[in-house]
Amino acid sequence: MRIFKKYFPALIAKYVRTFFRGRLYIHGRGGYEFENGKVVMPVEADPVHRATVQELNTKIAEITKKAA
Repeated sequence: MRIFKKYFPALIAKYVRTFFRGRLYIHGRGGYEFENGKVVMPVEADPVHRATVQELNTKIAEITKKAA
């Protein structure tokens, strides 16, 4: 489990893409799980979690396109 003290979407997306599966925690936003290189939406997600997951997955897709 990795703990991020600040929310930097590009850094977090790079971490998720590199490790492919695991958990992370963002201070002020909560805990997240990722699998297959994408952040998984929690079952009972509040609006902050939903927005964060969508933004991170978009950033991961951008990084993947640049690498291809």
